Amino acid sequence: METIPARRGKATYLKQGQSIRIINTHGAQVVDTWAFTAGMLTEFMSMEHTRATLTKMRPQVGDGLYTNRRRKILTMTEDSSRGDHDTLMAACDSERYILLGVTEYHDNCTDNLFAAMQALGLVPPECPSPLNLFMNIPWTPGGGLSFDPPTTKPGDFVTLRAELDCVVAMSACPQDILPINGKAGRTTEAHYQIIA
Repeated sequence: METIPARRGKATYLKQGQSIRIINTHGAQVVDTWAFTAGMLTEFMSMEHTRATLTKMRPQVGDGLYTNRRRKILTMTEDSSRGDHDTLMAACDSERYILLGVTEYHDNCTDNLFAAMQALGLVPPECPSPLNLFMNIPWTPGGGLSFDPPTTKPGDFVTLRAELDCVVAMSACPQDILPINGKAGRTTEAHYQIIA
């Protein structure tokens, strides 16, 4: 079991056929998740391509997750949560926190992605929109969106199987202004494990 420290990121290699289980240890922590093809980081898991392929807003067990070259990179094989995951919101960055009224540096998932990849000696070409696991972003028939508290409980997990050799990066989201990590705004660590 590996730790994704609170407000920080981690990245790991995944071979085709291996799975990664991402665990919401304390029950209210969003985990931004990315996947890049090994050896060609310009091909990466893309939420817009995945939505177009699945013709739905959020993936469920049995669904593939697709790259910007429309290849399946991961498959969601297990989900013990209610299934509230977000594919719409970009990862937060310093500019996002400025818009939220923050005047000093704030930890953010974009920087966490780059730091996590750098720890493996890798530099992603950009910060793609992540699969925001455990993030509850309801939408209305009129097109409205809201940032709501998570519906997860401690120990909820999602398992993703690699369909290509890839690098999976995760960020224990540092968002403590909006209630997506719970109304108390307490960000915590999460965990993951590789399953052969």
